[in-house]
Amino acid sequence: MAIKYQATSAIILETRFQKKNGTYPVKIRITHDRVQKYYGIGISMTPEDFDKIMFDPKPRGEWKDKRLLFTSIEERARNIINEMPEFDFANFEKMFLSRHDSKNNFFDAIETARQSLIKQDRHGTAETYHSTLTALKTFHKKDILTFKEITPEFLHHFEKWMVSKGKSLTTVGIYARNIRTMFNEQIYGGNLKVESYPFGKRKYQIPTGRNVKKALELDDVEKIYRFPAEPGTMEAMAKDYWMFSYLCNGINMKDIALLKFKDIHEDKIVFHRAKTLNSTRTHSKPVVVVLMDEITEIIDRMGNKPANYDEYVFPILNHNLTTAQMHATIRQEVKNINKYIRRIAKEAGIEKDVTTYTARHTFSTVLKRSGASMELISESLGHRNMAITESYLDSFEMDIKKEFARKLVAFKKI
Repeated sequence: MAIKYQATSAIILETRFQKKNGTYPVKIRITHDRVQKYYGIGISMTPEDFDKIMFDPKPRGEWKDKRLLFTSIEERARNIINEMPEFDFANFEKMFLSRHDSKNNFFDAIETARQSLIKQDRHGTAETYHSTLTALKTFHKKDILTFKEITPEFLHHFEKWMVSKGKSLTTVGIYARNIRTMFNEQIYGGNLKVESYPFGKRKYQIPTGRNVKKALELDDVEKIYRFPAEPGTMEAMAKDYWMFSYLCNGINMKDIALLKFKDIHEDKIVFHRAKTLNSTRTHSKPVVVVLMDEITEIIDRMGNKPANYDEYVFPILNHNLTTAQMHATIRQEVKNINKYIRRIAKEAGIEKDVTTYTARHTFSTVLKRSGASMELISESLGHRNMAITESYLDSFEMDIKKEFARKLVAFKKI
């Protein structure tokens, strides 16, 4: 009896057929029992562009958009293949090439996705979906927005409107990526044609917000550390949590709130970032903090007592809260800390805006200026890849460039 092998799929560039403009069609290749068939996806490009999308380990911008699109198309093909009791090309083509009604309401789709995120306890992402939905409804001024209406021109107008309302390009980028995710899911489900995809080269490219420098100088950190906050006040609370974040590898407030006494060892604190656990399927690497005396002093001063093994270190959360309540509690705590740490910074003569996030950025920048390797900084921050760490340190690198540039006219001081 002959063995029936599962069909395989691959996104390829069909270089046998060159178009008049010098590009080649991108197709999905299905192989079964040594038979190969190719299906166009409505996209063509040069071999150089195709290589950037498929083989660059860290594609960015339009190349990342296209890779996400290709992935969604191949995932749909794989899903169809896996659901077939026995593969045959005729049935595969019937299902893969069929299209559902693409005039579905984007508002309904993103609200359904938001509810799904809430069920997964991904409340932060769910909030960005809600903000995206609210902004689009205000901009569009209609009860229905079809996917067909979201064209590159629509997105450009939406971006311009957002900026006119005082929103940053960073916020625009977050909303645009949420819209892109919805398109990828619709294409994956076979509800939209690839040709309707509004993102990428010569279409709409998601903006990247300017990297505003957030790190403090070391003498500014000292001003916060030595600030005479009266014990028991909100200023004292904000100061302690900010310094704890800075000293503990830039730990964010959610991870501070979730920290338990069992995470504290003889000479270190070991924890997993909640953000990494929620966003990756693989086992996340723990963050290891050197337990300095200054950290222990904050825990002794602010921590829960008695120090039970499975108890939270700080009195922010309790075990009776739902995940939604935990999210709301942490968010309010961040607002409180930011309010009072800004007061401290102003009274201490620090000109920069200081928030909980500043502590994380300052930690990484101080390490870099101290000569630490990028690998050590990345590991200390708990980043999944070096590209994220590099983005944290862009402003530092620019400072170094300016310093050397000034040396080009050092003769003016003579």
